[in-house]
Amino acid sequence: MKAQAQPTGILVQLAISGRIVLATVLICCVVYTLVILAIGQTLTPHTANGSLISTWQGDIGSELIAQGFSRPEYFWPRPSAVAYNASAAGGSNLSPTSPVLRQRAEGILAHLQVKPVPTDVVTASGSGLDPHLTIQAARGQIERIAAARGRTAEQLMQLLEQHVEHVGRYSLVNVLRVNMALDKMEP
Repeated sequence: MKAQAQPTGILVQLAISGRIVLATVLICCVVYTLVILAIGQTLTPHTANGSLISTWQGDIGSELIAQGFSRPEYFWPRPSAVAYNASAAGGSNLSPTSPVLRQRAEGILAHLQVKPVPTDVVTASGSGLDPHLTIQAARGQIERIAAARGRTAEQLMQLLEQHVEHVGRYSLVNVLRVNMALDKMEP
């Protein structure tokens, strides 16, 4: 009779273990996720939805993720080691003495022709997706943008000053936001 009782005990233990696993999965994967989503949507819906910037054309980007602007009439963001691909965020594994990094920096410097050059103009951020430039890096691009848009440097400096964000001891500019403001300037 002992031989018959043993399988029943194992089946009962498996059934109990299965219920515990199912309850844990439901609590951790479903309930927890829904609670956090509800809290985010209630308290900070803009950030919970990706900090998207929308226009009448629809969503054009996130204020937290850089986009690759390369036309002369726009502010250019920091270089990106991941080609501004948010699904592949990460820095470069290249050494600071790498010839590839040197060539990229020289190419950027040739286009900017600015002295002194802020480091964020030629260096990528750790994620490769930093949406901000220092105010010095943005100011260094004013002449190029003014020439491309037929504007004065003073007009662009005023626009730039309106979009400065102070983060700690740094004065930063969100590249997407200031480029949107450039497009809204009256001709």
